[in-house]
Amino acid sequence: MYEPIRPKSVVHRMGGSPTEHDYPHRSRGEALDIQLAGHLAALLAVTDELGPGFEEGAADIAAQVTRLRGAQPARAPQQDPAAAGDRAVAALHQRAHDLAARALLVAASRADTTVAILAAERMNVHAAALASLDSRDLAGAH
Repeated sequence: MYEPIRPKSVVHRMGGSPTEHDYPHRSRGEALDIQLAGHLAALLAVTDELGPGFEEGAADIAAQVTRLRGAQPARAPQQDPAAAGDRAVAALHQRAHDLAARALLVAASRADTTVAILAAERMNVHAAALASLDSRDLAGAH
């Protein structure tokens, strides 16, 4: 009729009470830095996929990832996405825009003005590229 009482947790059975030193803790700021570096690294990967014309933005993103992680990010060789077609390029720009938006949110939480400005600029660049692709599709439809 009643649920049986659960046994004590493994931590308590293995030798006493848990202490602060039993597992690592991160401050909120450290956790946000890790999250921000992750979003920026993903944005860098997509920016590298977009290929020529985005080198300056990629360099700025890489500099911020290096600052946050303390090490340079791994970089993929640049590709030419034009061979994949406009839909693939549009998908990359949309993904980059979304990643930049995530980075902007985390940068705002962290009060990292430099990254917030960079992320907003990258959002603008990719939104403009998407608009350009859309207008080119519309012009080709006539």
